[in-house]
Amino acid sequence: MASDEKPVCRGDWHPRDSSRSVPSRLIERDGQVRAIADDGAELASAVFSKLDISARVGSIPRRIEFPDGSLFETTDNGAIDALQLANGRSRAGFVHGLERFHPRLLIFVVAVFLLSGLVYRFALPVLVEVAVAVTPPVVPHVMSVSTLETLDRTVLSETKLDEAKRRAISDGFARIAVNSTRGPSAYTLNFREGGAIGPNAFALPDGTLIITDELVDLADGDTEMLIGVLAHEIGHVEMEHSLRQIYRAAGMAGLIMLIAGDVGDSVEDLLVQGGGLLALSYSRDAEAAADRHSVELMQKAGYDPTAIARFFEIIEKKLGDTSDTNILSTHPGTPDRRKAIREYAAELREKRAGN
Repeated sequence: MASDEKPVCRGDWHPRDSSRSVPSRLIERDGQVRAIADDGAELASAVFSKLDISARVGSIPRRIEFPDGSLFETTDNGAIDALQLANGRSRAGFVHGLERFHPRLLIFVVAVFLLSGLVYRFALPVLVEVAVAVTPPVVPHVMSVSTLETLDRTVLSETKLDEAKRRAISDGFARIAVNSTRGPSAYTLNFREGGAIGPNAFALPDGTLIITDELVDLADGDTEMLIGVLAHEIGHVEMEHSLRQIYRAAGMAGLIMLIAGDVGDSVEDLLVQGGGLLALSYSRDAEAAADRHSVELMQKAGYDPTAIARFFEIIEKKLGDTSDTNILSTHPGTPDRRKAIREYAAELREKRAGN
């Protein structure tokens, strides 16, 4: 009797090995699950235990295969879940629960982040060193020209220092450059008004050095101290810290884009093109190594090897930077650097005295 009929859901029935689709409904009647066409004709039937029902995966349509090979397909996943549950096949609900919570996706995401962390911690430094070793000289030059052009266009402006001050600094710089590993021809000293950068000196990968008017004013006539700062910047160039920073930034950009995919043109420009500007900041170890290089160069040139320590004294007194080194900082604290510079200079004096 029709009253014994229990509707399940609507869908489409497909004959075996055919692409033909028949709009139909799935019902339960007389202990069997039946596919019924809209005109009332029975298309297929079987007891529930003989049906092969596809697992639920998101909102993908479910397929119920009858023993004769025909298929009933529906998007009403809830109705099929209820049909299974009513016939004692409750395991499908558990599987769907796992699908909904996507445990495999969660595991994959965690694995990606762990792998990225391992790449950053171990693989990236090795790749950076390899990249530095195989980089032809033209690459640092192109990077430096581009970075200086960007800074000149956005931050820096023409120097306002008088000729006498520039000459005194340039002569002292030439004196230490002669004692550098690369020699004086490898370096070019530029004077700029710093603007937002303020009192600063920095080196680009090809040996282009920039010192700002504000730093010269801050030195208050202590040219030897400024030479010590420039010797520090030569250290960054000779140890290729700038180039390492650029490659590290590029590697980080690659990791971010690998994880995030298409992050957009503006973000991509910031990540990739901004790598050149990251050459202006260094790690704690790089800063300490450049400080020691300053001590060595100044000693060779006959200057006070601890001259750069006076720069940190000025920073403490005039700019109020008295920060100490801690595990969260990327640079050595100002008092610590001053102390390390003086200790290293004393160590070099002892070595010279012993020879």
